[in-house]
Amino acid sequence: MGMWNRAAETMSRDEISRVQLEGVKKSLRRAWSNDFYSSRLKRAGFSAPEDFRSLDDLAKLPFMTKEDFREAYPLRMNCVPRADLREFHMSSGSTGTPVVMAYTKGDLLQWAECMARCFAMAGLEEGDAFQIMPTFGLFNGGFGCYHGCRKVGLFCVPASSGNTERQIKLMRDFRVKGFCSVVSYVPRIIEKLDAAPEGERDLPSLRVGIFGSETFSNELRRRIETRLGIECFDIYGMTETGGIGTTGQDCRAHCGIHVWEDQYITEIVDPSTGLPVEDGEYGEVVFTSLNREAMPVFRYRTHDISRIVSREKCACGRTSLRIDRITGRTDDMLIVKGVNFYPRQVEEALMEIPGVKDEFQIILEEHNGMTDVTVNVEADEGVTGHAVAKHLRERLGFLPKGDVFKPGTLPRSEGKAKRVIRKQV
Repeated sequence: MGMWNRAAETMSRDEISRVQLEGVKKSLRRAWSNDFYSSRLKRAGFSAPEDFRSLDDLAKLPFMTKEDFREAYPLRMNCVPRADLREFHMSSGSTGTPVVMAYTKGDLLQWAECMARCFAMAGLEEGDAFQIMPTFGLFNGGFGCYHGCRKVGLFCVPASSGNTERQIKLMRDFRVKGFCSVVSYVPRIIEKLDAAPEGERDLPSLRVGIFGSETFSNELRRRIETRLGIECFDIYGMTETGGIGTTGQDCRAHCGIHVWEDQYITEIVDPSTGLPVEDGEYGEVVFTSLNREAMPVFRYRTHDISRIVSREKCACGRTSLRIDRITGRTDDMLIVKGVNFYPRQVEEALMEIPGVKDEFQIILEEHNGMTDVTVNVEADEGVTGHAVAKHLRERLGFLPKGDVFKPGTLPRSEGKAKRVIRKQV
């Protein structure tokens, strides 16, 4: 299986430990000059960067959260001279306060390196046409793909988001081999293809789909692969770690997401206590960056739920730690009638029902402190709401309300799907 940087992707565990120790030390020295970081490190008991002597000291570093980024808006976390900054991207959450990540030239090169590894891992090679469907703008997805395309030498098709007919035309006209998007947009592409005239319902050059920003079930993955004749890859990364692809992707063996261990240290902790969990146990993913210059992160709590799958060499030849594909987030877990579940579990259950399509909604209604849940789905004629509700009860442990809609009638989004709708009654 193709590798972009064989030396970095096949390091021994001893080499990885050495690189990680030096990376943390380097990052701490850089961050110590910034009061936003140093004040927090001092409160945690560090009197100087040199107090960090081994990777065992990682547990002594304080956690970082999204709130740190919001508090530091716009650039209080910047650890380099303002003149060294070259770009920034940001995201916002429920508070409306943006989360900003600024980049030096070195940070952009690091981002491009991570993306190049992801593209090579998916089987893309110099000269292949690659279509970028994430938005070009403050969100990092479009530009992250672009930096990676430039690094690998791909033929970049910078389509950005929306206009599905044009997306399909570009893929067909420019013989696109791979594309990146949110996975919930792909059923929209398939719908357009299915409605096209005979002879225009396939994309014969397409081989690779890279999907990020959303969790998706294995069944949805299989449906997409079968219909489009492609191989799907789950890319991982977020604004706080430097953007899309910075923390890894699954390889063609599809047995976990490879984390770039020469770039990030990965921990899995109990969301309630912050203490490490055993390999194989689910918990919250925590990242420490090793080479980010402008805004390094130390023990950043992602809220993403996963587990360490293996620390052994993969069938693809890479030696990096692998984590499971993201199950959900600690802040999107739903609790209904004493049952805890994630939207991805609803998707997995729905995809098991013959005739059920890819679009669905989870509607939560609060009645005097009690939560009622309605699951609306699109399905072929013959699929009943009773059958859907019965299957969900068997899989999730409670009986939701719900209804079945004709394909194409539930609301669509050109970007990230809004699966959960909360209503106050």
